[in-house]
Amino acid sequence: MALKASIFKVNLDISDMDRHYYQSHALTLARHPSETDLRMMVRIIAFALNAHDELAFTKGLSTQDEPDLWNKSLSDEIELWIDLGQPEEKRIRQACGKAKQVKIYSYQDRQAKTWLPLIESKIARFEHLQITLLPADQMEALTALVNKNMSLQISVQDGEVFVSSEDGQVTVTPERIFPAA
Repeated sequence: MALKASIFKVNLDISDMDRHYYQSHALTLARHPSETDLRMMVRIIAFALNAHDELAFTKGLSTQDEPDLWNKSLSDEIELWIDLGQPEEKRIRQACGKAKQVKIYSYQDRQAKTWLPLIESKIARFEHLQITLLPADQMEALTALVNKNMSLQISVQDGEVFVSSEDGQVTVTPERIFPAA
């Protein structure tokens, strides 16, 4: 018998002073049985950092042809493709061919620091690709905020992400690792 996805309701209040984006989102997340709390929180942070009326979660882990999040135009063109982790160079190349902008959020420090040098020369030509590292210890601290009904306030200022809920608060400092700042 196949395991079913767990459903999480997230009320997300975003105040992004860097992009001048201030909005509330009522999200319903389906967490795949193989997805961890950590990965789910990375999805939420990636959403907050790129929030837009058209940004949407996809089927994620259960579909190979889709990113974790995307923003599609009214003509069904992919404006923004967002993947998590350390995708293979072939997947990055395909994403860059399909989307106007591609962002990858890596959240495992050690793996990311060995993964990027292996593919960097092969992806250097993609001017519309950005890879950001979300520090593992900070992201792990976010898992303490996970519950089935979350109410999160996320503030972004000067590149730092402040996440708070009734269960606590965590600061995340994303680091762009590609292209080099």
